[in-house]
Amino acid sequence: MVNIFEKLIGDKREWRAMEARAKALPEDYTFVYHKIQHYMWNHAAGSGMDMIAIFKDLLELFEEGHANNKHVLEITGDDVASFSDELLRNARTYTEDWHKKLNSDIADHFKNKS
Repeated sequence: MVNIFEKLIGDKREWRAMEARAKALPEDYTFVYHKIQHYMWNHAAGSGMDMIAIFKDLLELFEEGHANNKHVLEITGDDVASFSDELLRNARTYTEDWHKKLNSDIADHFKNKS
């Protein structure tokens, strides 16, 4: 069993490696990658570990796009927020938590009135 310290160190190394890969991309790609990260971290819930996998996939997509001489917006489209929202479908978000809490509170309220 991996202890939490080893997991955190491994995750930190992985994060640094990903950031180095992002910085190796052309400036437009790096800019969009970090803007998407910032946007998505504002929505992440829990430990955020599912976000790492999403960022890794995004980075691979951007690296492939660059290798194929595509402009970054050819990958994301002009509506980068919608592109990011699609990526967030695979992550636990605060919005999801808030939805569950609202519905639970309403259900509990009416259940207690019965």
